[in-house]
Amino acid sequence: MQEENGCQHHNPTTQKPIKPNIVNCHSPSNSSNSRRSFCACLTIFLLLAGITLLVLWLVYRPYKPSFTVVSAAIYDLNATAPPLMSITMQFNVLVRNPNRRVSIYYDKLSAFVSYRNQAITEQLLLPPLYLQKHSTVAMSPVVGCSPVPVSMEVLNGLVMDQTYGVMGLKLILQGRLRWKAGAIKTAHYGIYVKCDLLMGLKKGFVGQVPLLGAPARCNVDI
Repeated sequence: MQEENGCQHHNPTTQKPIKPNIVNCHSPSNSSNSRRSFCACLTIFLLLAGITLLVLWLVYRPYKPSFTVVSAAIYDLNATAPPLMSITMQFNVLVRNPNRRVSIYYDKLSAFVSYRNQAITEQLLLPPLYLQKHSTVAMSPVVGCSPVPVSMEVLNGLVMDQTYGVMGLKLILQGRLRWKAGAIKTAHYGIYVKCDLLMGLKKGFVGQVPLLGAPARCNVDI
């Protein structure tokens, strides 16, 4: 009989290998934490950006410019060849920038005269205009000269106005502008200016005419 050995022999070929404890970096828990961290950073960034924009808007908030017609003159008025008529007028207009931190660029600006909701002059393209911070500029556009087709309502109305000595019309200015604060320029914004004018008118009179209620403040839409 073989003597029993107290030591137990193990077969190395049958021993199971020990698996290392490897952390899966792409586990669902890690991905969820990464998404939460990204969302938190993005939220903080958007919040800070919004606060910065709000502060800049409160500091540099641009106010609309103002337009005021201080005088007007009529150099020609011919309504004796229907359906055409011609009129030549000049207006002295004060353009004011009320902003102390923002300047204004008028890249495109045109003017025409409207009577009874009909244009009685062609559109006049005005040169580009720049208003510095808290400044006022005077311009004197001469509108008209060329004959334009109008309705009989316009022609008859002009005859009646010459008889009564008072004529009501509108000076319209429209175009595009930009605001500038420091080195930052905004996008283009459309501007529409309507000046309701009531002026004295006598048949055959040429020159500066009285403006009733002058100076006439204009309505500005942007």
